[in-house]
Parts: sequence; structure tokens; C-alpha cells
Amino acid sequence: MKMKNDIDACLNVLRSGGLILYPTDTVWGIGCDATNPEAVAKIYKLKNRNEEKSMIILLADEKDIINYTDQEELKIFDYIKGITKPVTVIYSHAKYLADNVINKDGSIGIRVVKDEFCRQLIRAFGKPIVSTSSNVSGYPPPAYFNDIDIKIKNGVDYVVQHRQDEDIPGVPSTVIRLNEDGSYIIVRP
Repeated sequence: MKMKNDIDACLNVLRSGGLILYPTDTVWGIGCDATNPEAVAKIYKLKNRNEEKSMIILLADEKDIINYTDQEELKIFDYIKGITKPVTVIYSHAKYLADNVINKDGSIGIRVVKDEFCRQLIRAFGKPIVSTSSNVSGYPPPAYFNDIDIKIKNGVDYVVQHRQDEDIPGVPSTVIRLNEDGSYIIVRP
């Protein structure tokens, strides 16, 4: 029941252009509607983050990737299926997203989440959600909910209750850049 209440509250905030603090399959993230440039700008301001540094988006299903990138070479999934750690893939030719969430070279980092809370939230919202670590720029991402800076907690419109008491540290995802020819480069193992 707690998870459903959190999802309903998050949906209200996301639909109104607000920010959420939520657990992901990696670390706690700050999120918003990835198609709303005003909402994305709020995250940059809250984190004191340079707008030249792009953020990633989360999707619930592999099939949705083609809705947000024109890069057609998707053999990367054969590689990802062999990895247990969450993987963020940087795709070229991002589309239908807020301009300020897309990297200046036109690329976008996308992670298809396995976390059930995130999957349900994204499916119910019907659009991708921004995910950026819940730290002020220049500081390491917090491994636990209790390590998140009060400025971040107070700066969002809703803090998810689900999973706040977990004692397993969050770990950032592996990051891979997919090249046009289908080859890839590991950016962060």
C-alpha cells in the first residue's frame, strides 16, 4: 500500500512539473518529467549543477528506447543481458525530450530499470523520468537515504517513503556509449 501511495503522490508532482526524490535501481535520485524543460531546469538549480552536464532518463521497457532516440543499432542489449549491475547506455540522436536534458552533442543516457517501484512509476506516468544522483554538485552521491543532504530533501516537492530504511548501499550504474556502428565503449565500469 505504501508503494502505491508513493506512486500516486509522485504522479501528481511529475504531472505538475515538480521534483521527486526517489529510490532507483542504483542510488536515490532526483527526478522529474524528462519532457518538461522547466522541471529539468529546477533540478540543475537544486543541485547547483552546470547545465553543460547532461542527465539521464529512466525507462521501464526496452521497447520504449526507440521513442526517444533515432539510433537504430540496438545490439547492445545482448551485452547488457549478461551484466547484473544496472547499465546506462548513451545513445546518439535523442528526440522528444526536453532540450536541457539532452547532451549538447545530441546524445542521451538511458537506463531501462529493473527496480519494481521505478518500473511501475514510469509505466503509470507514460513518459521517461529524469534521474540524477541526489547530491549537490561536487559531492559524492549518497549511498543511503539518510546520507542525502537536507538541502536536497527540502528542495523537492515529494520524498518517496518506500525503501528509506534500506541498509544496502546504492551503487552508480555502469555507463556505456553506443557507437553508430553498434560497437560500444565502456565509459564507467
